[in-house]
Amino acid sequence: MRILLFFVLFLQVQIGFSQEKFDDNVVTKFQEELNAEYADAKTSPLMPEDLATFKTLDFYPANEKFFVVAKFVRTKKEKPFEMKTSTDRKPMYVKYGVVYFTIDGANFNLNVYKNIALSQQEKYKDHLFLPFSDLTCGNESYIGGKYIDLKIPKGKKLVIDFNTSYNPYCAYNHKYSCPIVPLENDLNIEIKAGVKKFHD
Repeated sequence: MRILLFFVLFLQVQIGFSQEKFDDNVVTKFQEELNAEYADAKTSPLMPEDLATFKTLDFYPANEKFFVVAKFVRTKKEKPFEMKTSTDRKPMYVKYGVVYFTIDGANFNLNVYKNIALSQQEKYKDHLFLPFSDLTCGNESYIGGKYIDLKIPKGKKLVIDFNTSYNPYCAYNHKYSCPIVPLENDLNIEIKAGVKKFHD
């Protein structure tokens, strides 16, 4: 079973984390670079038959509503745990913090995680993993939810741009092993942002 290291590729297309204002050019760049990776046989998770006809992923239009500057609260004394995946692989993660934000006047929170093995590499030591699901999952979006790559903030704010959320590789190819979104990261709202599901 080929193991998925999804974030290694996508860290290349992260937003500028000092940015606190929405910029649709950032979203456009994210989409262009993601499409380029999926079109390249060396980096694409697509099945050969899908890669042969691939032109673009299907994205929601960029929407400023889904760009939030969240309050970040660092959690302490968290014990590492085995994250469930789509296979029997169980990578070690630790809950690193909680982000609190508002969309359309409603308050939400999500847990952010650190992959222990990946964080031991110097260039990924500040990487945070934000998996989430929402009310679009199973309809317009992939049923298994989506991921966002973040960096550890220097202060108490963390920019989260749902427009840069992407599907697990499992949405495209069953041979990958993908972390399953924890139940506590299921949002009771439609997040119409980021990548849509690949096949109807």
